[in-house]
Amino acid sequence: MLTEPAPRAPSAPVQRVVEVVGRRPVGAYVELTFDAPEVAARAVPGQFVAFAVGGRESAMLLRRSIAIAGTGEGRLTVVVAPHGPGSTWLAGQQPGATVDVVGPLGRPFPLPEPGTPALLVGGGYGAAALVGLAAALRERGSDVAAVTGAASADRLCSVDELTALADVTVLTDDGSAGRRGWVTDAVAELVGEVGVVYACGPMGMLRAVAELATAAGVPSYVAVEESMACGIGVCMTCVLPVVGADGRTRFSRSCTEGPVFGGDRVRFADVGTLTADVVGAAAMGVLPA
Repeated sequence: MLTEPAPRAPSAPVQRVVEVVGRRPVGAYVELTFDAPEVAARAVPGQFVAFAVGGRESAMLLRRSIAIAGTGEGRLTVVVAPHGPGSTWLAGQQPGATVDVVGPLGRPFPLPEPGTPALLVGGGYGAAALVGLAAALRERGSDVAAVTGAASADRLCSVDELTALADVTVLTDDGSAGRRGWVTDAVAELVGEVGVVYACGPMGMLRAVAELATAAGVPSYVAVEESMACGIGVCMTCVLPVVGADGRTRFSRSCTEGPVFGGDRVRFADVGTLTADVVGAAAMGVLPA
């Protein structure tokens, strides 16, 4: 049986110019904190925000969508992985700078029945999106285990924050922190002991975690890391083939129908392709093989 889709976002997003009030290097990443009371008050775990980058005269027109790592006391925290010019610009902002942000956006993680034991799986900076979820689960009486992994120690994220809320297992590809191995090694050991699995990280990791959970008969929910250029469902750059409640596959927008999906609903093997059984494929001239 397919897992239920994530619930709709609980409140409408807002667009605001917010001030950077904190900046902290975290290994290969940068943690930024903003004074953003309206966004913070609306946000729930699993949602994201979209930043305008480059300043008012920049030619970088598309926003950068980043998962919310934490909220509290009117503040919003994100973890930025500097990569391209947009994320590098954002990571370089110092306290006192102002940034235009829209949020919170997307569907959040659905919460299980109170007391359901949960397993959280984070890859790289994707672990930051799980901290608020761990806190929400603990408040509902759930025992929480977490697995976080990365290629190397400097690519880990939010280990201390998760350790304060969960029983954490750390893995790195090169053995520079925790156990040597992949997160799936620990997931395979723990998945039979929980009632629900949540994951955020690279698509390959999400696929492997979802497959392990499905094989064990455990529902899973994954927060995908597709590029969300507009963040509001207009540009269609972030679509994924997702199986609906009627058993038919449609292209779902990660920014509006997601970023959280049932792990067994995403057709990971067909991401980036157009198969003949996707709703609308016939109108696009795709024929069955």
